[in-house]
Amino acid sequence: MLVVAPHPDDEILGAGGTMARFAKAGGEITVLTVAAHMPPLYPPGVHEKTIAEAKRAHETIGVAHSRFLDYPAVCLAETPLYKFNAAIQSAVNEVQPHVVLLPYPDRHVDHRMVFEAVMVAVRPVGPSRSIKLVAAYETLSETHWNAPHLEPNFTPNWCVDITASIDTKIAAMARYESQVHAFPAPRSLEALKALALFRGSQAGFGYGEGFHILRFGAGAEEVIPS
Repeated sequence: MLVVAPHPDDEILGAGGTMARFAKAGGEITVLTVAAHMPPLYPPGVHEKTIAEAKRAHETIGVAHSRFLDYPAVCLAETPLYKFNAAIQSAVNEVQPHVVLLPYPDRHVDHRMVFEAVMVAVRPVGPSRSIKLVAAYETLSETHWNAPHLEPNFTPNWCVDITASIDTKIAAMARYESQVHAFPAPRSLEALKALALFRGSQAGFGYGEGFHILRFGAGAEEVIPS
């Protein structure tokens, strides 16, 4: 599994429970974090802190490999598009994942750029032909601030039961001490758990994570028992 995060913490917010479930089942997870909390938007020192937090969060989840591209946050557009796409493509080619989870194209410009680059990289040609599932996750706050009907709304068509891993997801998010806010902020532990409770209730689970499937290329023999 390759989980692409625009910024440190997006991967836990959107897919932490699914990642924990995947890791517990013996799956190998790589998290690719694209942008970093660096100048000019963030003061020096914040980057090192969030990287350390990310590594602790990933350890809690059971992530095997943590990779950081270290593009300054909100400055992705300053990199020539072909170079930016090539960096994402290179990571996908190297990991050769079977499952790719990427951010939904929402309010944050970095999320949209990362979405576009990943969609280019996961086209079913070359090494990416091994990818069986591509799905977009929601990110608390940003995904839910799109303008209704004028921009795409996040409407999940796949819900993963994370009842057994919700506590791991919350514990991992708590590792991002600099990113967690006090309730009722959307990026609070209470709001994160409430969203999981809501998504789970939509699908008959205790807790769930919603995704929008963008491509499902598994053969019939992989999903229908013989």
